[in-house]
Amino acid sequence: MAKRIGKGTIIFENKPVIISSGAVVGKKEGEGPYGEFFDYVLEDSRFGEKTFEQAESKMQKMATAYAINKIGLKADDIDTLCAGDLLNQCIGTSFGLKDYNIPLIGVYGACSTMALSMIITSFMIESGAVNKGVAVTSSHFCSAERQYRFPLEYGSQRTPNSQWTVTGSGAALLSNSGEGPVIFAVTIGKIVDLGVKDQNNMGAAMAPAAADTIVTFLKDTNTKPKDYDAIFTGDLGLVGSDLLYALTDKEGIDIRNRHNDFGVMMFDIGKQDAHSGASGCGCSASLMCSYVMEQFKKGNFKNILYCATGALLSPTSVMQGGTVPGICHLVNIKTL
Repeated sequence: MAKRIGKGTIIFENKPVIISSGAVVGKKEGEGPYGEFFDYVLEDSRFGEKTFEQAESKMQKMATAYAINKIGLKADDIDTLCAGDLLNQCIGTSFGLKDYNIPLIGVYGACSTMALSMIITSFMIESGAVNKGVAVTSSHFCSAERQYRFPLEYGSQRTPNSQWTVTGSGAALLSNSGEGPVIFAVTIGKIVDLGVKDQNNMGAAMAPAAADTIVTFLKDTNTKPKDYDAIFTGDLGLVGSDLLYALTDKEGIDIRNRHNDFGVMMFDIGKQDAHSGASGCGCSASLMCSYVMEQFKKGNFKNILYCATGALLSPTSVMQGGTVPGICHLVNIKTL
């Protein structure tokens, strides 16, 4: 059975295995530094569909298909799907995955949804209730922009600390047996709210939660940053990453030599005009399910922390003058 240690960390006994993964991204993402690692790169934002939302659903469906088909499995072999996205009522997920006819657990963790989905799937596998499950999420620049900010036709100016929502989807297939890195431990994050109200400054809103979760995990496990090949955060961007360092420094923990942020990694920020970097559910999900998994296969990674961050806002909360609370869920992935 899973064992809880410290304030919020759970170590798995049966160690769910990541046996496959799939990643689909947009054209801009495919032109970035990690374009070669993705399974499929869209040629246009609508992906042959009538709407951006339908395109996002299609990405989820395709990423899931890649994860299942790569190892010769079929949809009937999967016990459950655990998925979500940024759209109202998670329509990217429901319309994207409905044809699989697989039991679905819909979740919402904003941009932390991929880690949250992996955690929930891991618990089900650990308990013996599920043998194989897929964790999947997505985001789309065009669908997210018009939901959270302005219609694309408006042509609004982007602030220097804003981030570019990734058009992409990532799917991870977890199993109770097989070959691949395992989910060794997880830390379920707490909501942290330091009063940030700028909806364009997601990095500042999410960094405190990332620091809280990372510090909690390291203290719970009595480990140090140097014990890990990499500590990945999900889309803090340039602004949020600097703030993360300041917050962890206060705890006497320096993560600079091990830290990488998917929001900084996704684009060539200087050449691709992404301002502070990338964001969105699909940001960390697509890089985790492509580049990171490939490094495990090559033996370059043996022990990492995947710390996906989310900004828990909505158009309603922003218009009512509310703050932007943050959350960060951590997954410790390693080879045994």
